[in-house]
Amino acid sequence: MQATENGLRGLGGAMFGNVDLGDRRRSKRLVTVFEQIRRHPGGTLPDKLKSPADLKALYRLCASPAVTHRRILDAVRRHTQAQFDGHPGPILILHDGTELDYTGIVSLAEDLGQIGSGWGRGYICHNSLAVDAGSREILGLTNQLLHCRDDIPENETLPQSRARESRESLLWLRGTEGLPGDWRLVDICDQAADTFEFLEHESRSGRRFVIRSKAQRCVYLGHEPRGKRQPLNQQVGGLTRLGNRTLEVQSQKGDTCRRARTAQLQVSAGAVLVPRPHARFGNYEGHPLRLWAVRVFELKPPRGEDPIEWVLWTNQPALTLEDALRVIGWYETRWVIEEFHKAMKTGCGVESLQFTATGRLEPMIGILSAVATTLLNLRTASRREDAATRPASDVVSVEYVRVLSGWRYGHVRDDLTIWDFFYALARLGGHQNRKHDKQPGWLVLWRGWTSLQAMLDGADAIRRKKCG
Repeated sequence: MQATENGLRGLGGAMFGNVDLGDRRRSKRLVTVFEQIRRHPGGTLPDKLKSPADLKALYRLCASPAVTHRRILDAVRRHTQAQFDGHPGPILILHDGTELDYTGIVSLAEDLGQIGSGWGRGYICHNSLAVDAGSREILGLTNQLLHCRDDIPENETLPQSRARESRESLLWLRGTEGLPGDWRLVDICDQAADTFEFLEHESRSGRRFVIRSKAQRCVYLGHEPRGKRQPLNQQVGGLTRLGNRTLEVQSQKGDTCRRARTAQLQVSAGAVLVPRPHARFGNYEGHPLRLWAVRVFELKPPRGEDPIEWVLWTNQPALTLEDALRVIGWYETRWVIEEFHKAMKTGCGVESLQFTATGRLEPMIGILSAVATTLLNLRTASRREDAATRPASDVVSVEYVRVLSGWRYGHVRDDLTIWDFFYALARLGGHQNRKHDKQPGWLVLWRGWTSLQAMLDGADAIRRKKCG
């Protein structure tokens, strides 16, 4: 990230400055809107844009037929993929979906799809997020699909389902559209992506992938069809045991309660041949797939607790413990896209939009999603190894450093490091900065950023009044 007078260094122009919206003034307004909302991301649109003139200009922008979700995302995608140039890799492409609920907007009911238990209306928002594998820095969105779930007939046959272009299993394939066949890129997906159709697609993509297994498909151990073809859960015991690792398990409440603990995990891996399934649920050629399976299994779970167990499909060879831990580490980065979904909803209020036409709603979803990716990096910068020595002015403008230091220390300083700046920002957002406290999360930093921006706005207003 680099600095401008707008705080985090001017991403709006880099991302949207060259987008073709049929009129240069629309492109300029899009850049302005992006920067304004990035400075005030929370609440409803009137909360984000305090000026009635700015709010009206946003509504006019979204009302233009030239401003579409696709054009917004094309610009975001180009900006993201430009950062791949010269990057040594690996770059993780995290794929996952979340529901966006617009049930309360009655005028949209016929244009949206089922969500939740089937009574709500909204989108399945399928996102693909590029993340640096080492620093966990978000590079941006490589795709976003707004999918309206069909009302599927109860008597739909398997051939009819396979031929239906709107089936949700195709979202995983469509989410990878536009990605280059580059071994530096690693597609990361959860269990919903575990279909033979997608596994075959990924095996031919030219990219690496890690997909958590869900289907109890029958496989062979090794890359040749020798021995018995058996269900995966019966074959995992034959994988090579490579070593152990520990995992700090967080407590979890809900339908399945889970106690916090330090879990001792066994790691095993091996080559696996995956034949096509007997029932043809998707469209594929069906040649057997030569993959690797990496298994993580908890050795001694506490009494009454289900053991932690993952099996991961990958085309990254896993011959050693180091190889397997690399694959596991890539998959564990999935939490970043879950936080991105929280940033969209809780941070940017994407579900609070009140547009009454999808043609206006969808571009705004794209804009807010782009805002969410940039602000999530507030925390990433504070966790880098050089955060305690790198000047804060490398990532935010010096005016922001001065105002925040004045609030935190009682006098203006220009020498804050990134670590100083972000912990002061977290304190402004409500974090207590005590030794036993966890590191501040993105939501705390976001609240601090909004408060800091209000301070800057006040300082600007006083300065203008004095100059006037």
